[in-house]
Amino acid sequence: MSADCIFCKIVNGAVPSKKIYEDEDLIAFFDIKPMAKVHFLLVPKLHVETLKDCDSSHQALLGKMLLLAPTLAKEQGLAGFKTLINTGREGGQEVFHLHVHVFGGGNAST
Repeated sequence: MSADCIFCKIVNGAVPSKKIYEDEDLIAFFDIKPMAKVHFLLVPKLHVETLKDCDSSHQALLGKMLLLAPTLAKEQGLAGFKTLINTGREGGQEVFHLHVHVFGGGNAST
């Protein structure tokens, strides 16, 4: 855990979120700046800054995140969806704690 990481604070319960899933490894919650009608994040409880910081020891965690995405998307009413992992500042990453965006259902403004 990182003391100054907003996602670590969400994992610890210090910052509220609109949670849709949680287990021993992951938490999923709705994005506060949705890009679509449905937009949630899959966040590992283990603090890893970016995808480029992952190695073979993270293989099961990464697989779990990607395999959970369709299940949660379906539960949120999405027949199809997009996934996105921003990596590094140049890749558009804003929160430096690995996370997968899952979104669909059209634009948030429609």
